[in-house]
Amino acid sequence: MVRLRSIAKVSNFGRRRCFTTIGSGQRSSKVMSFGDGSHGALGLPGMGIMGTDAYEPTQVPDLPSDVSFISAGHYHSLAVTSRGEIWAWGRNEEGQLGRIGRDSRSLAKRVQGGLENVRVRSAFASGVVSTAIGDDGSLWVWGRSKRGQLGIGEGIVEALVPSKVEALGQEHIVKVSLGWGHGLALSVDGKVFGWGYVADGRVGNVGLPLEASPLDSFANGYGGDDDQQNAAEKKVAEAMRKEKDMPIAWEPRLVEELRGVKVDDIACGSDHSLVLCNDGTLLSSGSNVYGQLGRRCTQDLGMSPVDVTGSPVSIAAGLGHSLAICDIQSDSDTRRVVSSWGWNRSQQLGRGKPEELPREVEGLDGETPATVSAGRVHSLCVTEKGEAWVWGCGKNGRLGLGSSVDEPEPMLLEDVEGCVLQAVAGFDHSLILVADGLD
Repeated sequence: MVRLRSIAKVSNFGRRRCFTTIGSGQRSSKVMSFGDGSHGALGLPGMGIMGTDAYEPTQVPDLPSDVSFISAGHYHSLAVTSRGEIWAWGRNEEGQLGRIGRDSRSLAKRVQGGLENVRVRSAFASGVVSTAIGDDGSLWVWGRSKRGQLGIGEGIVEALVPSKVEALGQEHIVKVSLGWGHGLALSVDGKVFGWGYVADGRVGNVGLPLEASPLDSFANGYGGDDDQQNAAEKKVAEAMRKEKDMPIAWEPRLVEELRGVKVDDIACGSDHSLVLCNDGTLLSSGSNVYGQLGRRCTQDLGMSPVDVTGSPVSIAAGLGHSLAICDIQSDSDTRRVVSSWGWNRSQQLGRGKPEELPREVEGLDGETPATVSAGRVHSLCVTEKGEAWVWGCGKNGRLGLGSSVDEPEPMLLEDVEGCVLQAVAGFDHSLILVADGLD
């Protein structure tokens, strides 16, 4: 097989695509998965209802050969075809697959209800909600969220079939990003809308009180002896009860700090958000328990600048860490690097200290990063050569390197036949979209 190197930019977010053809001239691609299979997110049938792990990239069967976009939720996966179809597999306890039942969750199936007349262009997911963007810019959601992450009306916590977000009916949406309970949407003209659970100002100022989450104080409270852990768990339980009274934006609202500011990219971590403005300013908001906001000041709620070096061009956010592709200019040339900051328990930053401020990921010298993605405790990068690099936690095989070993620096994902178009991280699993090579 011949690895293809013909790559072209296809969106404002830095995604690259290699072009191959099959008999009819249609581009041919395949989706491969690896990592934790316990929720069915790998899409590999025959593993039983509970599933098993995959330590190397394994092709997801039963998908069409023209998949053009993939997305990984926390425990489920989505794929969009060039014909505008969307397929889903994995965890379905909250209805995020758009179908009823659990027995076939590891089998990829097409999402149909509510989308019969919608040509889907892209899809995005959280732990409990899935979204699809139509080629007309319409936004559709399904799943279950008590925190308002559906965004379809006050008190509505469940949508068993895809439902249109009417509050954005006059906008042309091009991207969505979802955290644990919040969401951001980006319109074609650069406006940003936020909704869901708004504690810590994680979606910025959307007209509701900006309050610190009661959970933040206890996020690092586990450890020590049993008595200390029991005490910490009681405090977390108490904080969760208080959290029920936190403000929720039940429908998308314009983020006030960004009114009149053109935005190029958005990314939501579990409890924080990143916003990349057209002028190169990178903003962050939300929880800073792990230093994931990338700034020294930890008291401000709402959007504030990240202390990043260089000019950011693409961003990603995980559970407690953040990634940015940045152009670094010198007298002689411009280098494109990956910067990281935040939680580093499993080496997901790909470098040493300081952890709370953006610094360059080590081990990518000579490579030109195109996109990045962040999971719970692992990180992925696709380069302009169409190669995937992985680092961080290797548990359950989520790095695809054939072992469960953590990798402190980026490692090339070898033995992938074809050109990697996209790599996305769920909490504990990974997906790659590969353009088939030609004999």
